[in-house]
Amino acid sequence: MAPLLLVCMLWLWLGKLPQLEAGTHGSQDNVSHVLHRCPKVCICASDLLSCSNRNLHVVPVPLPVMTTVLDLSYNVLPHLHPGWLAALPRLHILRLSHNQLRSLSRGTFHNASGLRRLDLSSNGLHVVGHHDFEGLTGLEELLLYNNHIGFVEHSAFRGLGRLSRLYLSCNRLTTFSFHDLHGLSPGQLRVLDLSTNRLASIPVSEVVALPAFIKNGLYLHNNPIRCGCNLYHMLLRWRQRGFSSVCDYLEEHVCIAFDVPSSRVRFFTHSKVFENCSSPAPSLEQSDVHLEVQVGQPLLIHCDASAPAARYAWVSPSNELLMFPGNKDNSIRVMRNGSLSIKEAQPSHAGVFVCLAAGSRLHHNQTHEYNVTVHSLPHAPESFNTGLTTLLGCAVSLILVLLYLFTPCSCCCRCCRPGPLVPPQECSAQSSILSSTPPAADGPGRKASTHKHVVFLEPVKEGQNGRVKLAVSEDFDLRNPKILQVKSDSESFSSMFSDTPIMS
Repeated sequence: MAPLLLVCMLWLWLGKLPQLEAGTHGSQDNVSHVLHRCPKVCICASDLLSCSNRNLHVVPVPLPVMTTVLDLSYNVLPHLHPGWLAALPRLHILRLSHNQLRSLSRGTFHNASGLRRLDLSSNGLHVVGHHDFEGLTGLEELLLYNNHIGFVEHSAFRGLGRLSRLYLSCNRLTTFSFHDLHGLSPGQLRVLDLSTNRLASIPVSEVVALPAFIKNGLYLHNNPIRCGCNLYHMLLRWRQRGFSSVCDYLEEHVCIAFDVPSSRVRFFTHSKVFENCSSPAPSLEQSDVHLEVQVGQPLLIHCDASAPAARYAWVSPSNELLMFPGNKDNSIRVMRNGSLSIKEAQPSHAGVFVCLAAGSRLHHNQTHEYNVTVHSLPHAPESFNTGLTTLLGCAVSLILVLLYLFTPCSCCCRCCRPGPLVPPQECSAQSSILSSTPPAADGPGRKASTHKHVVFLEPVKEGQNGRVKLAVSEDFDLRNPKILQVKSDSESFSSMFSDTPIMS
């Protein structure tokens, strides 16, 4: 009886096996369908997922795993759960602007190391904590403008080693640490927007120590800063150097002249306020050190820090960060003492090299700039035989004269024959060139002008900036500097070139 029961159970198992296999394949298809399914309230286009302006209170799930760009802007999201991005390993851009986020919890952006751009603008954030952006090791751009941020913790941006653009404008900041940049890397940072905040003072000594490429993108305009001579000289120097942070917002760089908030004056308009400011201190915004080298020659640049530093780094004119021992192809080396060595100077090495020096023995992190000019090697003059050239020129001139004298004029024969005389202008090419009276036109209604002068162009010479120089006769009308026209003795004005005027 037992063997019979065992056989029956075996047959039942074998009969259901195909169904189980079919069920397994069906579950796999369902999982694949879920991973690629687009939420009903969103729009999916390849790897783009747009859930913008859908009045969402929670993030829709599930999200397609292949998403690289996720747009959740213009919703009413009040908070984000920790680890909610774990299912999106390919995500590069995340837009969360115009929501109702008031804070970010720890772990909000865990498992999002591939994120490159994060937009949290136009929310209700009050504080930037040092755990808010943990895990965003690949982040390059962070938008936090138009929030209610009044405080940034000391190391809020530590770990964001690749962050190059940070926008904190239109907030309520009263202070900002330029000494350590709240954990930001000075070698990577290119834009730091602190405009339209509540900054009452700027630590000039810390700001001038920043690299030039940070100053070029350090926006401080439209803040209630107290007027000061050091700040004035710093901004004036930035303007002279053409930094975009100042030149693009000249009218919006203001300061408070007195204790009254309404006593705002413009740095570059109300110059009388700063008449009593003496010359800037030698350590304030030092000028670049200019170095010159020829192509192919070695160059050694010493980082002149005020004291031995613990760490040195360089930024090349192409914005490449250079640290010990140097770049990959060893064309540029960084010594342990901070010096920069270029084996063979090339035109690509021309520009400003910035040295970054940091250490406990330094009062603050220091930057020094070196403007390198690479000169091309002078070309050797081409040797030639002056006597041979003169002899060849004389021979060519003699041949041309003989051809002119002994070439028969075919029209002279026609002139000797009976019949109407042929005008000499139509007989000889030489006569049409040497005659002061040009031949009459064949078409009716066209007048012949006499004594028309010739305009010719001289070849481009050095010092002309690539412009062609015009040799102009005394009959040109130079009252109009834009267009040169030729005057005729018998006509008022006639253009030397009928369709295209000559531009000066």
